Amino acid sequence: MRYPSAWLQGASRGDAIASELRLQIIRGAIEQGAVISENRVAAEFGASRSPVRDALKTLSNEGLIRLERMGAVVLGLSMKDLEELYDVRYLIESFAQQRLAEGNREPLLAELRQLIDKMGLAVKHGDRAEFAQLDFRFHEAMIAEAKHARIQQLWNSIRHVVLAVMLITTDEVFSEGDAKLQSVIGKHGGLLKAIESRDAAVIRAEVRAYFADSNRTLHNSLP
Repeated sequence: MRYPSAWLQGASRGDAIASELRLQIIRGAIEQGAVISENRVAAEFGASRSPVRDALKTLSNEGLIRLERMGAVVLGLSMKDLEELYDVRYLIESFAQQRLAEGNREPLLAELRQLIDKMGLAVKHGDRAEFAQLDFRFHEAMIAEAKHARIQQLWNSIRHVVLAVMLITTDEVFSEGDAKLQSVIGKHGGLLKAIESRDAAVIRAEVRAYFADSNRTLHNSLP
C-alpha cells in the first residue's frame, strides 16, 4: 500500500514525505523501534535533507516518532493509541454534528448526499483510495460546518493521522465484499438522515452507533 499520489497535489515535498512515512508507520510496514535515517529517507525520495527534516518534525508532533540527533526512532501507534484517536474523533464529531441540528443546513446536506453517491460509484469501480477520501471528506465537511474554531483546531491536529487510518481501514472493508461496503455507505446515510431530523438526541444516538461499528473495523484492520 502506497499513499495515493492524487492526494498530494499542491503538497510540499516535506508533507508528501510525511504522508508516505505516516502511512507505512501506522500500517506497521515500518516497525516500532526502527530507526529512520535522514540520509536514507532523502535518498529514497530523491529529496534534500531539508524537506526530510520537515517531514520528521511533523511526524514527531503527531507522536509517531521520537527525534534523535541524525534521524528518528519509530514509536508507532498501539491499539490503545488508535482507540484514543477514535475517542477524540467521536468527541469532535458528536459535538460538531449536534450543532448542525440548528440553522439552515441544506447546502451541507446537498454536499453530503453527493459524497454518498460518489462513494457508491467508487465501490462500482473498485477504487479504494477514492472511497477513503470521500469518506474523509464527508466527516470533515460536517466538522467544518459546525464553525467552531477550537474544535476545528483540534481536528486539524489529528486529521492527517485519521486520513491514513481511514485508507487502511477502507482496504479491510473492500476485502469483506459488497455487502460490507453497502453497509458502510448505509451508515453514512444514517448520519445524513439524523442531521436532516434536526433532533440533537437522534444525531447523538446515530453518531454513537456509527463509531461503535467503526471501532470494530479498526480492530480488524490494523496489527
